[in-house]
Amino acid sequence: MATFLYRWGRLAFRRRWYVALVWAAVLAAVGLGAMKAPGAAEEEFSMPGIESQQAFDLLEERFPGTAADGATARVVFVAPGGEKVTATEHKEAVEAAVAELADGSQVASAVDPFEAGAVSEDGSTAYSTVTYEVGAADLTDASTDRLEKTLEQARDSGLTVEAGGTAMEDSGGPGGAAEAIGIAIAAVVLLVTFGSLAAAGLPLLTAVIGVGVSMAAILALSSALGLSTTTGTLAMMLGLAVGIDYALFVVSRYREERAKGTAPQEATALATGTAGSAVVFAGLTVVIALAGLSVVGIPMLTKMGLAAAGAVVVGVLVALTLVPAFLGFWPDAVLSRRARRRGRTEEGAKDNGGTRWARFVLRRPLPVLLLGVVGLGALAIPVADLQLGMPGDEAKSTSTTERRAYDALAEGFGPGFNGPLTVVVDARGAEDPEAAAATVAKEIGGTEGVVSVSPARFNEAGDTAVLSVVPATSPTDERTKDLVTAIRGERPAVAEETGATFDVTGTTALNIDISEKVQSALVPYLIVVVGLAVVLLLLVFRSVLVPLKAALGFLLSVLASLGTVVVVFQQGHGAELLGVETTGPIMSLMPIFLVGIVFGLAMDYEVFLVSRMREAYVHGESPAEAVTSGFRHSARVVTAAALIMIAVFAGFIGESDSMIKMIGFGLASAVLFDAFVVRMAIVPAVLALLGERAWWLPKWLDRILPRVDVEGEALSRPAAAAPALPEKEAARA
Repeated sequence: MATFLYRWGRLAFRRRWYVALVWAAVLAAVGLGAMKAPGAAEEEFSMPGIESQQAFDLLEERFPGTAADGATARVVFVAPGGEKVTATEHKEAVEAAVAELADGSQVASAVDPFEAGAVSEDGSTAYSTVTYEVGAADLTDASTDRLEKTLEQARDSGLTVEAGGTAMEDSGGPGGAAEAIGIAIAAVVLLVTFGSLAAAGLPLLTAVIGVGVSMAAILALSSALGLSTTTGTLAMMLGLAVGIDYALFVVSRYREERAKGTAPQEATALATGTAGSAVVFAGLTVVIALAGLSVVGIPMLTKMGLAAAGAVVVGVLVALTLVPAFLGFWPDAVLSRRARRRGRTEEGAKDNGGTRWARFVLRRPLPVLLLGVVGLGALAIPVADLQLGMPGDEAKSTSTTERRAYDALAEGFGPGFNGPLTVVVDARGAEDPEAAAATVAKEIGGTEGVVSVSPARFNEAGDTAVLSVVPATSPTDERTKDLVTAIRGERPAVAEETGATFDVTGTTALNIDISEKVQSALVPYLIVVVGLAVVLLLLVFRSVLVPLKAALGFLLSVLASLGTVVVVFQQGHGAELLGVETTGPIMSLMPIFLVGIVFGLAMDYEVFLVSRMREAYVHGESPAEAVTSGFRHSARVVTAAALIMIAVFAGFIGESDSMIKMIGFGLASAVLFDAFVVRMAIVPAVLALLGERAWWLPKWLDRILPRVDVEGEALSRPAAAAPALPEKEAARA
């Protein structure tokens, strides 16, 4: 591996114009494809293998046309304090607003609340459901403006008028502020680390090019593959972070080789062969973790994982080709001012903060280990109270009309009104379908926690009925989950009595099923991903204990980061500082996201840091000396890389989308814990305690495993033998 990449880096340096032109052509091609590609259709969420999805599929089959993806808006009218919405003046204002809404060009229907009985018992609140002929993403500005204008006109009559539903959703993606913040902080960190504008700018430039290629490719393929805005956001987030980091490691190793007096071309080849090998295996661990999301069986999650994995692959290719080419264009510009003035410096050989920290840990390995494990363990304790769900309008800011509409409906009709359950009765096997549906409604209506059950609505064939069940508790309440379980538990007895069966679905039931499926998939996912990564690290480090230690350290960091997510987003401690006004269940997909993405990133730092220790060890240093050498060469760069990733991820906390905000916070926390506690403290402490045993590998396994030479052992001979060309001559080569 190292020898191959050494030759590849040398070729990219010598043929830098060809490499640059190829990447320019790729960027232009995918950019043109993105411009000409049709807009992606609104992605339909599906979850194969759960009852809620089966019920949705049955609805589409038995009630053709009713499951269309038309946008909806639920407009809520609340009378002033002490008054009733049924009063003549208020009723006329409501009817006028509904009539105005119904005249919209894209509106299919607008229900009059007084005709539909959509008025609360105390008469204070009414609502109208507006259904559109197109999805939320296809609503024109004229339609949304008409809706907002009608709401304002109705408010002028003295009513409180709010609206929720899919028609109110902002379908736009991130506005770019998060990326700008991350890049700005990354530039400062790189400038401080390298002391050179060129050295700081090169990783940023190549990362932006890589992200540009990835995002353009996603946009070009979005229509064909059904990729969503969130898919692109995740790919951008990870592509930018790893793109900067991977280029950072190659440039850092290049500067180190130049500090030894190596000619530019040879230094580029050595940097690509050594740091590039670490980049390849670090990238592979990230790709394994992201592609492994397909194990969960959620199509949307699979697409997000594969798209982000593609962005990581592009980042690896850029680091191995475009970075060496750019080093060929500016071989001296990336060096520090002192190095350019003196021609060389021994900055890589002298003691620095990394060596001082390593020696501190080596002197006190047990206290450092205990402190790190206990600290992360304490942060992980809140995970025991983790509640999963899919936050809706109740999680939005009270400054939004959607949240105010949610609160008004809950106050007027009860907390369960915002999350009704849909019961689909399949009566094909019943002798009397109507009697069977009535029996189902009676049984469900008698279940504790049910407020009301609507009359059965049959399809044209008369063999399938739909019931709407209103719980007494809110959609995210644990008691609602228990209610769904209780209703489903009544199915066998009903089927035996009537010959009909039923499924429970609706948004609330769907969220409950998603949470259960994700929880059940977490352990198989961990086994697959961690197992493959341990095998990969076994090849890299040729050690049994080092990969196991890496996996256990990852578990500590991911549990600690998930604990902080629970503390902030569920328990509300410090939530206001992040702009989180309402706390509640953690997004169902968050644990699987955190596990997948953080595992890949954690293994990045493991490979970059420990590979330098392994390199020193195979070159004859003692285990303790190898730890010190690894920190001497890698600590500063790993620290910079971690700070950059934290900055990139933390920038997404400012996004309005609660899913992106939570992912950004979780990832930033995880990188903080993994890089600075696990990799910088726990890892050297464990290696110090293990000594020679850390690099133990059974002889029979040593014979079986292929040698990949990540540490560049094969390069020490040709590198030493190769004569150093004069720098000007090498730069022209």
